[in-house]
Order: sequence, then structure tokens, then C-alpha cells
Amino acid sequence: MKILVDENIPLITAKELILQGYDVMDIRGTDDQGITDEALWQMVQDLQCLLITTDKGFTIHRDEPHHGILIIRLKQPSRQKIHQHVIRRS
Repeated sequence: MKILVDENIPLITAKELILQGYDVMDIRGTDDQGITDEALWQMVQDLQCLLITTDKGFTIHRDEPHHGILIIRLKQPSRQKIHQHVIRRS
């Protein structure tokens, strides 16, 4: 499974998903870091991959055809809580 992790997902999470055998793309440190949500959404569609993010703005795409969106919504998010939430679902 191909996964694109948004830059708001902890780096430790991306690394753990790779260790679990997933094909993970992390835009941190690339020319795409900081792109608009729409540009990120188009990238996810072009790459045909699952998007993991904490950005609730991506809920507008849930009724469109896509390859998966995992939006992490926590009342008091921290990097550790986000990481645990994602890994429990992997």
C-alpha cells in the first residue's frame, strides 16, 4: 500500500510505517513541503495513495473517489498521541 503522510504527521510515524512494510512518501524536506491542500490532494490522486493527515479540511473530499483518507482528530493532540492513533490502525 502506498501512503503519503502530511507534514503534520510525526516523522516517527512515517518511519514506523516503513518498518511495517508500507511504501511511505513524506513531503517534509522536499520541494512539496508547504504546498496547498488542493495541490496535496492532487498529488495523492496522481500517486493513487492513502493520505494520512490531521487536517480536517480534507473531509470535503470524502465523498469523491479516492484511495483512502485517514484524518486523525484528537481533542488534545500531541505527536505521541497522533503516532499511537495511526499505528493502531495500520
